[in-house]
Amino acid sequence: MLRRPRRNRRSAAIRGMAQEVQLTPQHLVQPVFLVEGTGVREEIPSLPGSYRFSVDEALKEIGECRSLGLNNFILFPKIPAQHKDKRGTYGWNPDNFYLQAARRIKEQYPDICLISDVALDPYSVDGHDGIVHGGEILNDETLHVLQKMGVAQAEAGFDLLGPSDMMDGRVEALRVALDEAGHTGTGIMSYTAKYASAFYGPFRDALDSAPVDSEDIPKDKKTYQMNPANRREALIEGELDTLEGADFLMVKPALNYLDVILAMKQQFELPIAAYHVSGECAMLIAACRNGWLDYETAMPETLLSIHRAGADAIITYFARDFAERFGQ
Repeated sequence: MLRRPRRNRRSAAIRGMAQEVQLTPQHLVQPVFLVEGTGVREEIPSLPGSYRFSVDEALKEIGECRSLGLNNFILFPKIPAQHKDKRGTYGWNPDNFYLQAARRIKEQYPDICLISDVALDPYSVDGHDGIVHGGEILNDETLHVLQKMGVAQAEAGFDLLGPSDMMDGRVEALRVALDEAGHTGTGIMSYTAKYASAFYGPFRDALDSAPVDSEDIPKDKKTYQMNPANRREALIEGELDTLEGADFLMVKPALNYLDVILAMKQQFELPIAAYHVSGECAMLIAACRNGWLDYETAMPETLLSIHRAGADAIITYFARDFAERFGQ
């Protein structure tokens, strides 16, 4: 045999030289769930190892993550019921603890990349990403709300805005609003191909943001989030977001949509992000806690597969663990 591929697997040193993909903490984004108050650090039951933090505790957490080499963070707010309404107006209220937290975080850690969540569902009494009227999600009316929310987030210091709503035209609407407000340097990490997935459960538990069970409110998000059966449709969304001014294109979920990540990577020149979502992480944690898988090997293999498929940036609840165990 003239060719023996096993020769390049003989030792750890040789395998290292031949390794095609290198995953480091700089590729990872750590989600941080925020709540009102002080001294709050409460574990999320359906997502073990992840917590809701008040801003003072979040500052400690981010500081510890930075010492491990993590510099990218995406913030999500758990909004108390008294702040919610039909149009999500608390989303751009100057007193919004989420915006105030972003200011404090950027003041203490100005060099990190801070990513926002732009959507109505944390702020809406209906639990949807758009304005609900007559049993339907209103697209164009929602864009005006997203613009106000996006400008407020840029003013609070977010480096990248993350529109997760899947309304048509929202990237252009945000880009226009940001530029008109003088925030030309604020980027957009668009949730380009966000699927109507069954794997978001723990996240919705963390934020209490599931659609409300009512006759006049849609029971799911299938009229705006994508059909899990479709891949070509993701390329349509990617082309639109690119033309509308996105800086990153995201696929969500990640692990069950590796083919979509690859297709996006091959089609577009923009960096590709992937969201390794709560349900995907929770399944692995449960299997490891039951002794069916080994966390030390299954967790990095999982993240490596997402990076290998083409994701330049990976939002994952395992970011801190990976950096702690495998960061340089």
